[in-house]
Amino acid sequence: MPQNEHMELWRKRYGHRLDHFERKRKKEAREVHKRASFLQKVTGAKAKRAHKARYQEKAELRKRIKAHEEKQSSVKKADTGPKHAVPAFLMDRENVDRAKILSNTLKQKRKEKAGKWDVPIPKVKAMSEDEMFKVVKTGQRRSGQWKRMINKCSFVGENFTRKNPKYERFIRPMALRFKKAHVTHPELKTTFYLPIIGVKKNPQSRMYTNLGVITRGTVLEVNTSELGLVTPGGKVVWGKYAQVTNHPENDGCINALLLV
Repeated sequence: MPQNEHMELWRKRYGHRLDHFERKRKKEAREVHKRASFLQKVTGAKAKRAHKARYQEKAELRKRIKAHEEKQSSVKKADTGPKHAVPAFLMDRENVDRAKILSNTLKQKRKEKAGKWDVPIPKVKAMSEDEMFKVVKTGQRRSGQWKRMINKCSFVGENFTRKNPKYERFIRPMALRFKKAHVTHPELKTTFYLPIIGVKKNPQSRMYTNLGVITRGTVLEVNTSELGLVTPGGKVVWGKYAQVTNHPENDGCINALLLV
């Protein structure tokens, strides 16, 4: 292994700090203000270079925005003259080609993806780490503070094998583990008690998704084989997505709405 990859190897083994992405977001947000104050204060040849680089960035950004925009463009036909006599009622009309400028395939895919994720609760209140985790002190003198106990409900798969408790970083209490959810079908207006297959997306963080933490607004995958749903081709639908609509840690159960 090359010597310069020790950081990548460490990250692969142990992951990021708990607040890594929050610190990164804040740093990126500060960069804008830092650059603005620098451009206001800088003088001389350095200012010329900085403003030239900024102008090029803006020009590139404008090009990109223009490429992604969808708009109607009217292109007039070249006036070649009519081959035959034009009726009087068509004399005052201009020959115009309406051309639709379509965006690239990337934007189309993004739109399709956004259409799929039309969920009942589009926005949820952000949670702090103190609310999500409890610090578990370890060691003879209780000086180690690297362990975390999850205060929220979680889902653990059938084939889950717990690590050695000494080395387990995230502790998911048995009392807060759920395997089934009360899923309501919006069209049938009926609630079913269905097994959970997995946590598809937790809006709070990607890390919570990987840990299987279930909070309000989380999208779950549930086993819908009991409902008898079939595709147009006649195949049975085994799994569908459902969004959690309550606070499971307060209610002691998971209530979700099926995404039809």
